[in-house]
Amino acid sequence: MAPRTTSSDEAATSWKAAPEVHPSVWGDFFINYIPEPLQVSEEKMIERADKLKGEVCGLFEACKNVVEKLDLVDVLQRLGIDHHFQEQIATTLSIIHNQRDEFNSSDLHEVSLRFRLLRQHGFWVPADEFDRFKLEDGSFIDSIANDPKGLLSLYNAANLLTHNNEGALEEALMFARRHLELIQSSLKSPLADQVARALKIPLPRTLKRVEAVSYMQEYSVEQRYNPAILELAKLDFNLLQRLHQKELKTISQWWKDLSEDVGLEYVRDRIVECYFWAYSMYYEQEYARARMILVRLFILTSLLDDTYDDHATLEESRDLTKAIERWDENNISFLPEYMKKFFLKVTRNFEEFEDELEPHEKYRVAYVRKAFQLISKSYLQEAEWSHHEYIPSFKDHVNVSAISAGGQVMCVGSLVGMGDVATKEAFEWAIGHTDAIRASGEVSRFMDDMADFKVFH
Repeated sequence: MAPRTTSSDEAATSWKAAPEVHPSVWGDFFINYIPEPLQVSEEKMIERADKLKGEVCGLFEACKNVVEKLDLVDVLQRLGIDHHFQEQIATTLSIIHNQRDEFNSSDLHEVSLRFRLLRQHGFWVPADEFDRFKLEDGSFIDSIANDPKGLLSLYNAANLLTHNNEGALEEALMFARRHLELIQSSLKSPLADQVARALKIPLPRTLKRVEAVSYMQEYSVEQRYNPAILELAKLDFNLLQRLHQKELKTISQWWKDLSEDVGLEYVRDRIVECYFWAYSMYYEQEYARARMILVRLFILTSLLDDTYDDHATLEESRDLTKAIERWDENNISFLPEYMKKFFLKVTRNFEEFEDELEPHEKYRVAYVRKAFQLISKSYLQEAEWSHHEYIPSFKDHVNVSAISAGGQVMCVGSLVGMGDVATKEAFEWAIGHTDAIRASGEVSRFMDDMADFKVFH
């Protein structure tokens, strides 16, 4: 599409109006925060948790049938302690998947639970599993409309459709949602609360830590309640919460030091928001290193975005992109002073990332640096369009914004500190802008655009 107008060369070097930046509601809260003393020492809590883990491990062997095994896995996931039993869960679900012919339940909840758990763990289950609840014309039998627990399980299971010729699951999704909405007002807690949460955000897509808090209050009244499991869940949650509070304190101080050193008054203070993003991706203790690397990358990318969008002239944006592409601290004399400080902070943080990795992991920083360079180029392209008041074609807009939305750099960044589970093949996949990475960027961009439209129109 042709540009509407073309700005003069002088405009490329003119300063932008300073945006209004609202201070963070958090301020120095997490820097100054001192948690209340524990009634029991962390050492005692860890000791008790380890003992309970042994008891819960024994429950896998004690399960008498497939349904009990599925219930156990479901409970551990919803309470957020499944990360302690990954090997047992993987073995259990593999056996259940391989014994498909032996599972002939006619209970909607049980069939849906099996379908959801297997798909969540990468085992393929065909949509025709639900044909047993349909009439010859393909419609669902009337009786299941009076089974709220089964409908809720069906709804959560159907949300794992792949959009690859799975019309049957789309029908199941609409059927379950329609009937849940019809009966929602007549339900009692805790089922009523679970339905309300699922209709807002389906269980497979909800944040595990948020679900864990809600489900801890509901689990004790369920038929499958086991006091050892609930005690472990509460201990684990409290121990991890202490760790997360310490991380927030550390990262908040890091942000305060960075912002004071660089003096970027025009940027948004998003430190708590960015930590929440990283925490949502992986909250487990074993991923503490990965989480702290990712949150810093989030912040540096956000600073880069604000610089291109709200402060730098077009000429400065071009120079910054050039500097990031060269990645040479000794060749930045052409940058304005504030950009020199920012660029040096970026490169030194990347050096810190490398220092935190084991010798055989250090190659990973090259991948995240490449992703950072790619998003820088996408920001520059958007700055060029904005400066020249150019309206790109929808295709061109999507091609650029799928990168600028941050999906690629964050997917690569999320792997950096993850340990041996992140292989070189995984980094090649993430940096290659594959369909999945591109789709995540597109979804992020479209959701952001829709939110902006609602605010400004």
